Amino acid sequence: MTTGRLHGKTALITGSDSGIGQATAIEFAKEGADIVVHYLNDADGAAHTRAEVEATGRRAVVVQADISDEKQVEAMFDQAVEVFGTLDILMNNAGVDASGKEVAELDTETWDRAIRTNVYGPFFCCRRFVRSRKAAGGGGKIINVTSVHEDIPNAGGADYDCSKGAVRMLTRTLTLELAPLKINVNSLAPGMVLTPFNQPAIDDPELLEEQVQSIPWKRAAEPVEIARLAVFLASSDADYVTGATFVMDGGLMRNLGQGA
Repeated sequence: MTTGRLHGKTALITGSDSGIGQATAIEFAKEGADIVVHYLNDADGAAHTRAEVEATGRRAVVVQADISDEKQVEAMFDQAVEVFGTLDILMNNAGVDASGKEVAELDTETWDRAIRTNVYGPFFCCRRFVRSRKAAGGGGKIINVTSVHEDIPNAGGADYDCSKGAVRMLTRTLTLELAPLKINVNSLAPGMVLTPFNQPAIDDPELLEEQVQSIPWKRAAEPVEIARLAVFLASSDADYVTGATFVMDGGLMRNLGQGA
């Protein structure tokens, strides 16, 4: 059941060609928002998202950009504003996964790729979004997708873990800076979600069953479950919610200390 909570709003969701971003674009559209669908390489996935958005009766525009590149981010926002006039919601969702390399074996190029995509990308997007909201008189919502790994370290994941921890602090800092403008800034920190990041487990039921054993609910999340919380954070229902991290992990973080 939808309630039109985002009627008249326009949202830019990075990485909305698949996974959490795609599910969120569709849920936002069901609630009345027009969508800027962003992708890097998966044009077919972005086209599918656009079709799903338009099937709800909302408008969509597809933009391609490497969010690690400042100029491409600026061009993406220019295109979005040209089509829709303004943006009310920014969801920083696009990112790259952990390399699996321990620090001693982690080459600088791999490290840079994670930091530039997962940290510089949200920074570039937030900066431009805030400038546009200031010009519009304030208001708006920023949702940064981090991970349980903003808190949980993982051997072989220094590049990813550090990037997500950095975005947590970006969220918290922006909360203080943007309160006078009444721009809400929050983070979503998912645990295991059935997205392309976890494609091997999606393709192998035995591997999936093995990997979910540390999760109290004994399953991974579906992307739409994350998306529905994003709807709340993007809506006026969350006008007094800012500076928070919303963990959705089936209890994983509470389970890690058991048996110690």
